Amino acid sequence: MLKISDLDLSDQRVLIRADLNVPLMAGKISSDKRIQASIPTIQYAIDQGARVMVTSHLGRPQEGKFSEENSLQPIADYLRGHLGAPVRLQRDWIHAPVEVGVREVVVLDNCRFNIGEKNNDEELAKKYAALADIFVMDAFGTAHRKQASTYGVAQFCKIACAGFLFAAELDALEKVMASPKQPMIAIVGGSKVSTKLTILDQLSDKVDQLILGGGIANTFLKAQGYEIGQSLYEPDFINQAKGIMQKLEARGASLPNITDVICGKQFDANEPAVLKKIDQIEADDMIFDLGPESMTEIEKRLSEAQTILWNGPIGVFEFAQFSQGTRVLAHAIAKSNAFSLAGGGDTISAIQMFGVENNISYISTAGGAFLEFVEGKKLPAIEILQKRAG
Repeated sequence: MLKISDLDLSDQRVLIRADLNVPLMAGKISSDKRIQASIPTIQYAIDQGARVMVTSHLGRPQEGKFSEENSLQPIADYLRGHLGAPVRLQRDWIHAPVEVGVREVVVLDNCRFNIGEKNNDEELAKKYAALADIFVMDAFGTAHRKQASTYGVAQFCKIACAGFLFAAELDALEKVMASPKQPMIAIVGGSKVSTKLTILDQLSDKVDQLILGGGIANTFLKAQGYEIGQSLYEPDFINQAKGIMQKLEARGASLPNITDVICGKQFDANEPAVLKKIDQIEADDMIFDLGPESMTEIEKRLSEAQTILWNGPIGVFEFAQFSQGTRVLAHAIAKSNAFSLAGGGDTISAIQMFGVENNISYISTAGGAFLEFVEGKKLPAIEILQKRAG
């Protein structure tokens, strides 16, 4: 796969597909994380003397209709204050010509305003490709979508390459999923086994230990024969849980030995937390976190790991009294010498809550694309960039 740093960008028309899909409140950016992650690629193209065009999706507008709330105007305004170059927005870039000077940035408004974007219309993709000498894919968060601005344009542009963010995300994921250093530990949390079944199945072939949290952990505890009271779990997935445990055991891998848990009677921010041994769960108890004894074993295993994949919290960390398991987990990963990769919305919230951002090797902002890669799916944007480089 070609990278932007492999190419001479001087005086070239460079179209960058970034992920600038940021949350807006009353037209103001409420989190600039995605823009900040995209700036190194844009700034590099400017510094190399390119004629720079940047586009992205924002929200879910109706194709063919302009809407102020989904316009990239606030993002263009933000970039104007953070890039060493003039920045302007161009609303219509399909029917009107795009003039762009050397070391200038033209933000091409929301690509989802264009009819045919989502279904990867070939004519639209060719129009995108005709705008540029070089296409740079830097939106790893959309790598699982086969759309005109993420796939089609890479097919038809003279040259197609990966930006710095795209390459870094892919590198981190390959380090964990393709060639992990052993021992490898994966943490998978969430309410439902059904939504993470493919991931659990993939990981059970790779990891030395699989640590589970939330409703997923409860389903596995039930499959091990424990009473879990009124805890959230999925009875229909008990057999699949047993199958994954058998697969782990056959490889000499394991789940941690859970000996104690933190319970409550109802899901409520003011619910008192009660520590119980795993074999003392009553019929009206709900498990909301792992206990200190269980977490001590998990801490020890994490300290020995060489590779850690983290996707999902251990307990109901939004409530302080049920957050200790996730807190201990976060700090144990932060202290570890392992290469650690974390991804998923709740995981990033936990990382921020417990202040360990600077101690995780790589934090993925790719959401669905991150999960699909871990599931073992081939992502269209990766495939087309590899094909074009070949």
